[in-house]
Amino acid sequence: MALASRTGRAVLVASTAGSAVAFLDAQVVSVALPSIGRDLGADLGVLQWTVNAYTLALAALVLLGGALGDRWGRRRVFVVGVVWFATASAACALAPTAEVLVAARALQGVGAALLTPLSLALLQTVLRRGDRARAIGLWSGATTLATVAAPVVGGALVALDWRLVFALNLPVAAVAVVLAQRRVPDTRDEAARTHRLDLPGAALGAAALAALTWALTRAGASGADAAVVVTGAAAVALAAAFVLRERRTAFPVVPPALFADRTFSVANGFTLLVYAALSGMQLLVVLQLQVSLGWTPLQAGLATLPSSLLLGLLSGRAGALGQRVGVRTMLTAGAATAAGGLVLLSGASPGDAYATSVMPGVLVMGLGFAAFVAPLTAGVLAAAPGELAGAASGVNNAVARTAGLLAVAALPAAVGLSGSAYTDPALLTPAFRTGMHVCAALVAAGAVLALVALPRAGARAAGQ
Repeated sequence: MALASRTGRAVLVASTAGSAVAFLDAQVVSVALPSIGRDLGADLGVLQWTVNAYTLALAALVLLGGALGDRWGRRRVFVVGVVWFATASAACALAPTAEVLVAARALQGVGAALLTPLSLALLQTVLRRGDRARAIGLWSGATTLATVAAPVVGGALVALDWRLVFALNLPVAAVAVVLAQRRVPDTRDEAARTHRLDLPGAALGAAALAALTWALTRAGASGADAAVVVTGAAAVALAAAFVLRERRTAFPVVPPALFADRTFSVANGFTLLVYAALSGMQLLVVLQLQVSLGWTPLQAGLATLPSSLLLGLLSGRAGALGQRVGVRTMLTAGAATAAGGLVLLSGASPGDAYATSVMPGVLVMGLGFAAFVAPLTAGVLAAAPGELAGAASGVNNAVARTAGLLAVAALPAAVGLSGSAYTDPALLTPAFRTGMHVCAALVAAGAVLALVALPRAGARAAGQ
């Protein structure tokens, strides 16, 4: 279908609305964490799990979600995922305790694992080839805008009640479901219908991630005790078993053939680095602005608005520019710029003015992310065969969510934050500064990886 057609527009809007709720919710919770902690009496470990329960379920199951869409129909699985996500969002809004909230967040992650990879796969399989790069650019701009605008939206809602950040998902999800059901044609990979689902592989991957996340989170509170060492070793063993399973099974949930393409492999390595930095930054900035600088949730959210505007305005253009100059150039330049923004932002301290200590870093960081988000997505999908669109999208989403999962689990402990330390500005500020430097180093490493490992011809071709 042409993007300008009635069906093409419906596919774009439904796909964007569905994925936007997942992207928005994944980040909007961050600005609500201090309020959730006060209301439900949660320490830093519980707040980490409020984030990580969602991310763990999403990262562990997103590969299976892509495979299910290829097998049973991409629109059908997308709609099931959106409905599931909305239902779990209502449970989060009504949660009476921190434990119930964490469980509901895990259920949200299951829904997100179904809808997220299929939102991109619908664009890749329903729209004609010449319109896909532009559609992905528009999708990237909208969903990234939702991700980075989340603190603004969250700040406004938390000022009323933190539970509203979850209720917000319901009307947006309704738009996605209605449009998808009425206007979007279903697509599937007929060959995949004869394949067995790799449920053992999915279970091994989920268990490895769960064990590693638990070990990293516990290490922040208890150090490297026996439980941490044993669980960490189990995570390594499970990960090794997962790799062996995927190499040997006839129908793997992660097709090894995808990684035969150099651009696909390097782009996913880049994703791991930069999305770990993005997730770590979002956690630390929200805490620093509210706890150390004494800002309200709304003020803390508005602080990142310039970055949101840049992403919304420039992501589509960056996708088109990536087609002309190549993914390699856009990833390298964008990541280097974003790293500089993170370094600038690390200087935010109690008593500083927004215009001099926060806004410069936010602007530079936003410019950098806007430069590479759309070209990265287009490059990953273009490097994969069309029949593996769902699997390729699932792999890239799993890498991004795994990066965020590990960053939120490990970064607080790495910079010296645990228990109730996040409530003390004297302890939080130096930890924040160190953490931001770590995030900047990760993004800079991504720039180096893209520059060194992406071949010019391969990177250019991937963007076309």
